[in-house]
Amino acid sequence: MLFSDALEPFLQRSPVSVMVRGILENLLRPEHLDLLFGQVADRQYTRKILFSSLVDLMGLVVCKIRPSLRAAYGSRKDQIDATLKSVYDKVNHLEPAIAAEMVRRTYREAASVVDQMDGGLPQWDWQYHVRILDGNRLTGTEHRLEELQTTKQAALPGQSLVVLDPRRALVCDVIPCEDAHAQERSLLEPVLATVQQDDLWIADRNFCTAKFLFRIAGKRGYFLIRQHGRSFAWQAVDQRRPVGRVETGTVFEQTIHVLYEGQTWSLRRVTLLLDAATKDGDTEIHLLTNLPEEQVDACQVAQGYRQRWTLEGVFQELTVSLRCEINTLGYPKAALFGFCTTVVAFNALSVAKAALRAVHGAQKVEETVSDHQLAAEVAAVHEGLDIAVPDGVWVKFQTMTPTALAQTLKQLARRVDLARFRKHKRGPKKPRPKRKSGAGSTHVATARLLNGRKAVAKTP
Repeated sequence: MLFSDALEPFLQRSPVSVMVRGILENLLRPEHLDLLFGQVADRQYTRKILFSSLVDLMGLVVCKIRPSLRAAYGSRKDQIDATLKSVYDKVNHLEPAIAAEMVRRTYREAASVVDQMDGGLPQWDWQYHVRILDGNRLTGTEHRLEELQTTKQAALPGQSLVVLDPRRALVCDVIPCEDAHAQERSLLEPVLATVQQDDLWIADRNFCTAKFLFRIAGKRGYFLIRQHGRSFAWQAVDQRRPVGRVETGTVFEQTIHVLYEGQTWSLRRVTLLLDAATKDGDTEIHLLTNLPEEQVDACQVAQGYRQRWTLEGVFQELTVSLRCEINTLGYPKAALFGFCTTVVAFNALSVAKAALRAVHGAQKVEETVSDHQLAAEVAAVHEGLDIAVPDGVWVKFQTMTPTALAQTLKQLARRVDLARFRKHKRGPKKPRPKRKSGAGSTHVATARLLNGRKAVAKTP
């Protein structure tokens, strides 16, 4: 391996941190980022501040290494020949298309490394290229901008459509939008441009439109999407018939016809009659798909749709383990850049986890290893790596081919003690006791309440 003596203490104590840092160095090579900026930027240009420098600063924030962009700039001030104001101006006007393209290009490189390690998730080893689609709206920011100081309403800096490659556990595309109130369906055109033959798109009912479904089918792709009752008209060809059970209920299936642009399409309508209603009160879930029945039966369709929640788990990791919502970034372009940088950081963690799966076994890693603990370890050790390890070591990571990086990551993964990153699964939630109104007082003394409990316990 290409490791110096300076790196050896970190290999002994925190090999995961070295893995993730090496992956990020490889995916975010400065010369590649700056070339990307030159190719994609429409209005912006490079004068003093390189795009790669902005990614470096934002990476420190989204990985929770620095609390703010200002703090990140302070730690890199000697490397950036520009003022803090210039950095903020550049970030606040960074075109979302540049950040989105960064996600796409780094995904392709990360996917190649995962494939070289054979680190994919076996439950998604389907004969289709599965893609899970969902929207993510960024939460409100602080009201620092002049236009926001006169309103009490939450200031939403934007939203994105996110596409997940579940077999590799990597986000493969982001469609950013500065208008947080835009309808998600209005953002589907760029998604349709990426559809390939034998893709299988899984999405919620927000994306159940005739145009989306049949454009996918027209490209010889497949879809599995929850039906929205008012999206388009359809006609039943036969009565629904029971076909089996899954964990959450009984499965039925029927064939329907839909007329779209002069052509009649035949679809499968799979209904899951739930044993327990959803939080919205739904007792049935209807799914539309064009998957061939001889390859995927109705119960597999129902189980496959349930896995859509995998992307919800990704959103949780982006928000909790990392920091995709930076409430001090009020300008939409800056907030979306932060989100896309967080996605790249998540993909780097996923590549490291793929290496752990390849070495320690997929089931063991998925059941026991906490993404949150991995991210916390990386943030805690990063400063030490910055100080102690020469830049030349990271240059070696940057120049590795996918094959060489995959081999190196697997060697490092053998040093990882999985017990240090064990998930702590909580038990079933206890019902919340009824609370007193607190009339006449807005606070209590906790010590007095605890003393009262002790007094009751001593009473014979």
